[in-house]
Amino acid sequence: MRTTLLLLLAASFTLLSCRSQDLIRPGDTLEVAFEKAMNQFELGNYGDAARAFETVISIGRGTEIGQDAQFYLAETYFNDRRFLLASSEYNRYVQFHPNSPRREIVEFREAKSYYNLSPRFKLDQTYTNRAIERFRLFNSRYPNSDLREEAATLITELRDKLARRDFNAAEFYMRTRQYNSAAIYYGLVIDQFPESSWAERALLRQIEAYFLFAENSVERRQEERYEKALESYSRYLQLFPQGENRSRAEELYDRINRGLESVRNRSVAQSN
Repeated sequence: MRTTLLLLLAASFTLLSCRSQDLIRPGDTLEVAFEKAMNQFELGNYGDAARAFETVISIGRGTEIGQDAQFYLAETYFNDRRFLLASSEYNRYVQFHPNSPRREIVEFREAKSYYNLSPRFKLDQTYTNRAIERFRLFNSRYPNSDLREEAATLITELRDKLARRDFNAAEFYMRTRQYNSAAIYYGLVIDQFPESSWAERALLRQIEAYFLFAENSVERRQEERYEKALESYSRYLQLFPQGENRSRAEELYDRINRGLESVRNRSVAQSN
């Protein structure tokens, strides 16, 4: 028992000694400090790596090693999924080193950080919009980048999320029978995100929203609101002539025309 305890104590002291040697100590040169920080980074010890890189930056500002440490500090936060800190450090890197050959990848990673911060569609989309802005700026600055295609794909994904947000808002108004508000939000999807996977469904639902708005209106306002539904139908044919919901659009078109005819017939009868 005593022997086992001594062995455990010896092993613990050995581990503590090794760990102490892995950490930056007073008297370490800048090169040694950076090497220790990189060792922690490569081992995936991101908490220790971040603290080590911060130390290297503080003592090596203005040096090439300090510049490398700034980059790897951002990479450390990114790999540790601390994306808000990562985006801040990537941005700081560009500010301090605008002519760095790493600038392209740094700006992409900053945008990717905001992409990773983008929440599900029902929540606040500030980071989604920021990611889109950063990816667009990246593609504008680096039109020949190997990362341009990935940036474009992620922009499409993020914009689809925003389209879904507005579509979901429109669906809420439909469920609560606020048909005019629903039509407006469906219109936002169509106008702002015409390339999204939600645009065709939004336009179909806008036809239905205007139809129900007309059906539930006072008689003197029905004709103009049926006309709005017909305008949405015409737009559907222009934008999605082979749309998967074309048959449903045709059904609504027939119902709109019957409603419109009924309103006009009553108007003629009243005038006579």
